[in-house]
Amino acid sequence: MAEVADGVHAYVQPDGGWCLNNAGLVVGDGGESLLVDTAATELRARLLRTRVLRRSGAPPRTLVNTHFHGDHTFGNAHFPEALIVAHEHTRTEMAAAGLHLTGLWPDVRWGDLELTLPQLTYRDSLTLHVGGVRVELIQLGPAHTTADTAVWLPDRRVLFTGDLVMSGVTPFCLMGSVSGSLRAMRRLRALGAETVVPGHGPVGGPELIDANEAYFRWLHEQARRGVADGLTPLRLARECRRGPFDHLLDSERLVPNLHRGYAEVRGAAPGSPLDVGALFKEMSVFHGGLPDCHA
Repeated sequence: MAEVADGVHAYVQPDGGWCLNNAGLVVGDGGESLLVDTAATELRARLLRTRVLRRSGAPPRTLVNTHFHGDHTFGNAHFPEALIVAHEHTRTEMAAAGLHLTGLWPDVRWGDLELTLPQLTYRDSLTLHVGGVRVELIQLGPAHTTADTAVWLPDRRVLFTGDLVMSGVTPFCLMGSVSGSLRAMRRLRALGAETVVPGHGPVGGPELIDANEAYFRWLHEQARRGVADGLTPLRLARECRRGPFDHLLDSERLVPNLHRGYAEVRGAAPGSPLDVGALFKEMSVFHGGLPDCHA
């Protein structure tokens, strides 16, 4: 766990691939603390708790879930002292998804998991005060999912983006929106962050926002081309191999991302449901097998 500003820490899990997410810790006066996201497996959640206690000296009183995906929420139960806060749609989506993520990678040692839902939800924005540190929660979905929370510390100029922003890792908008992701990038940039802690991959600065915006602009143009040329998303993804973003980790996400882009080009509303199970299988076909998950 690395300190990125006074009392602000980033917990980065290399290499940032599937289910290897980042978390964050804010420690204010008197040791009062807030945790941003948890981890995917029992073992990783226990390790995160150990690191948090080492930094803060006491369990966090508040835990923010940036979105509903299990790699960011399955460890909630290991912080029973914390009030869990999330967007109202995040709670709904967590309850609906349950532990479904574990079935996608049955060989992962998930451990003993207990779904623990947020106790406090918000709608548009919420300001928390953690031992004198101002923490702003901003709803930016549909983007990565239908409801994504950015955690902004204006006095520290640190931004925790959740999976709105990836670092060296392919962005993912199957459950959200291409156009919504582009809007989210504009709003994130306007905050003026100096340090950006992404949902996956190394910590950086505002250049991470620029890189993700470039990907989503390219994705949008590819989706428009594919629809106009009558190509399936899978065929177009194969044509895009060795493209400008093929070097990013988990590049197979291009297939479901294109499906989301196609849907929006054809007039679907951002965040409208797609068949996640079917598209995960199609992504696996493109990848040549189940995508790699080392959680």
